Amino acid sequence: MHPILKLVAQRLALSILLLLAASVLIFVGTTILPGDVAQSILGQAATPESLANLRKELGMDQPATTRYFNWLFGALQGDLGTALTNGRDIVESLGGRLKNTLFLAFWAAVVAVPLAIFLGLLAVRYRERWPDKLISAVTLASISIPEFLIGYLLMYFVGVKLGWAPTVSTIYDSMSLGEKLSAIALPVTVLTMVVLAHMMRMTRAAILNVMQSAYIETAELKGLTSFQVIARHAFPNAIAPVVNVVMLNLAYLVVGVVVVEVVFVYPGMGQYLVDHVAKRDVPVVQACGLIFAAVYIGLNMVADIVSILANPRLRHPK
Repeated sequence: MHPILKLVAQRLALSILLLLAASVLIFVGTTILPGDVAQSILGQAATPESLANLRKELGMDQPATTRYFNWLFGALQGDLGTALTNGRDIVESLGGRLKNTLFLAFWAAVVAVPLAIFLGLLAVRYRERWPDKLISAVTLASISIPEFLIGYLLMYFVGVKLGWAPTVSTIYDSMSLGEKLSAIALPVTVLTMVVLAHMMRMTRAAILNVMQSAYIETAELKGLTSFQVIARHAFPNAIAPVVNVVMLNLAYLVVGVVVVEVVFVYPGMGQYLVDHVAKRDVPVVQACGLIFAAVYIGLNMVADIVSILANPRLRHPK
């Protein structure tokens, strides 16, 4: 087998094992939660007979291992179960929610990734000078502030005081693309500010590490400008760690939007998860957790593979 295909197969197998381990943790974590699902559905006035019948109907009378494998095999077949609170199929309910979350994460990435790379290159170009210090100070300040606080500040000043954007980010299928972009302007801004610093600092650090190489000095001696040296020689050879950090932050944009969606009442998976956690709807919590884990592990696998393909030393470890 070709070394590249072997490495890809190894990473894929490792990702599947990690997802299985994550599914066990998700199931165990939701199973050991205090309280009785049947009691929360039927209320305090439920009789012991009705509680027993509901537990049997939900399969709660079966051993935990049996319930786990039934849930896992169902998930592998695309069946994530039924919501306890409304009896609706979870896959159908999550379809639109997942699409909304991916829509929000996509536009946040469209803004954050090019901006972070540009700011990283600019910081390297003016290293140890005021543009570098200003960019670092602003981005580090933004990542140090909790995202919910940034969201509320933007809602108050930008949405309420200035009226430039809606404070509630509700979108519908009937809305045009422009209307949707206007509705998600504030949550996209919050997500961009949260992930910008990490990507920018890693881009800066990776390029500065490459700038110590001998071929960079040769390029400078050839008379190339600082920007040409960075763009043509330093950045292409620093792409592997940059791709890694970009993929990690893309995974965060999908998985870590829960707080932002709740703050802006955005109809995504995060809001859906929080609503059903409050109702102790275990199948929904398990389904959302499994989807989040699959997205995070999948993007990390892609980052790992891209890093291997971009780095000859990783492609040929011998």
